[in-house]
Amino acid sequence: MNENEIGTIIIDTAIEMHKELGAGLLESVYEVIFMKLLSQKGLSVQRQVSIPIEYEGEHFDEGFRVDLFVEGKVIIELKSVEKLSNAHKKQLLTYLKFTNTKLGYILNFGDELMKNGIYRIINGEIED
Repeated sequence: MNENEIGTIIIDTAIEMHKELGAGLLESVYEVIFMKLLSQKGLSVQRQVSIPIEYEGEHFDEGFRVDLFVEGKVIIELKSVEKLSNAHKKQLLTYLKFTNTKLGYILNFGDELMKNGIYRIINGEIED
């Protein structure tokens, strides 16, 4: 399954979940439920994945934490805020670069309509 196919499942699942749960819950609630739903759809999902970094030749295991890592190919950052900032988008792009991952999504469950809370970030080119 390629990144775009995984992405379609992610978006469809996010919209379904948002319709069911609505906006305004804690990010951690969306995270555990979203992980369960994606797993039920046959996807391999890791939660709170640590991304190590190196700085000035020193290795740090606790550099970043990715909310969800799907099939080892797509990073998902879940938010439940009134409005996303550019910092959120930069954060995801940084995660993509550090993991050499091509595709990521910010899913903001704080938006009234889920379609307005979906942001797709690409690091490089995605092959079909």
